[in-house]
Amino acid sequence: MPEPLEPYEPLESYGAEGRAVASTGAGGTADLGTAEAETLEKTLDGPEGSGPEGSGPDRKPRSLWSDAWRDLRRNPVFILSGLVILFLVVISLWPSLIASGDPLDCDLSKAQEGSQPGHPFGFNGQGCDVYTRTVYGARTSVTVGVCATLGVALLGSALGGLAGFFGGAWDGFLSRITDVFFAIPVVLGGLVLLSVVTSSTVWPVVGFMVLLGWPQISRIARGSVITAKQNDYVQAARALGASNSRMLLRHITPNAVAPVIVVATIALGTYISLEATLSYLGVGLKPPTVSWGIDISSASPYIRNAPHMLLWPAGALAVTVLAFIMLGDAVRDALDPKLR
Repeated sequence: MPEPLEPYEPLESYGAEGRAVASTGAGGTADLGTAEAETLEKTLDGPEGSGPEGSGPDRKPRSLWSDAWRDLRRNPVFILSGLVILFLVVISLWPSLIASGDPLDCDLSKAQEGSQPGHPFGFNGQGCDVYTRTVYGARTSVTVGVCATLGVALLGSALGGLAGFFGGAWDGFLSRITDVFFAIPVVLGGLVLLSVVTSSTVWPVVGFMVLLGWPQISRIARGSVITAKQNDYVQAARALGASNSRMLLRHITPNAVAPVIVVATIALGTYISLEATLSYLGVGLKPPTVSWGIDISSASPYIRNAPHMLLWPAGALAVTVLAFIMLGDAVRDALDPKLR
C-alpha cells in the first residue's frame, strides 16, 4: 500500500549556510536555498497568505455588478457612447457654455442664410440661429427621454414584479391589460391622444410615453421575477419565515433588475426618437418649445434650397439616439451571464 501523502508544512526553519528543507508532498524532502524557500511559500500561500490565487477568507468574491463594471471599463463602445452622453447631459444642463445666443432671437432678414462668422450652422426659415437651437434642443430631448424612461421603468417594474411574484388572478389580469396596450399603435395613439392637448410643455408627451411604454418593461420584469423566485436562496428565505416584502426587496429585486436596466437603457434612445417623430407630426411638443423634431418639421419644405436647416438638427438627433443604443448594447453584453 502506498504511504499517504503528507500535508504541506510551512517553511519555518532554515539550517546553516542559509539552506531549508521543504516537504515535497510525496514523503520526500527538497534542499532549497533561502530565496527559493521564500518564493515557494508565497506561491503556495497566495497573496497575503490568503491561499492559492488569493481565494482565502480575506478576498471577497466579485458580484455580477462588479464584473459588469470591470467589463464596461474595458469596452470602447461603452466609453465612446458614455462620453457622448456625458456631453449631451452637460449641454442640456448648461447650454450657455457653448451657445451664447438666444434660440428664440430671430431676424427675418437672415432667413435661410448659410454659415456665417459666429453662426456656423446658418439660419432657419424664421432667421433663428440653427446652431443655438440645435444646442438648446438637446435639453428637451434628454429631458423627455430620461423622464419617460424612469416613469416606464418604475411603473412597469412594479406591476410586472408583483404579477410575477404573486401570480394567480393578479398575473392573469395584468397579462390581459398588457395585451390591450400592446395592440395600440404608438404613433397612432400619439396622434389621437396628444391632438387634444394644448400644453407646450414636455409633460403630456412624457405621460403618453409612460402610458404606452410600461407593458414592455412589465413583461421583462415579470419573467425575471418568476425566474429569480425559483432559486434556492429564495426558497430558503421563504422556509426561514421571511416576509414577502423582504424576499422582494432583499433577494429577488437585486437579482432580477439587470434585464430591466438593459431594456430601459436601449429604450431611452427610442423615446427620444419618438418625441421627435410626434413633434414632426405636429402633436408632440409645440412652439415656442425648442425641439429637434420641431426644427426638422419646419425645415423639411426647404430641404432643396437650404439643406443646412434640416441636416444639423437631424444629425444631432441621430447621434444622440445612436449613443444611447450603443450604451444599451454595451450594458447588455456586460450583464449577460451567457457571454462570460
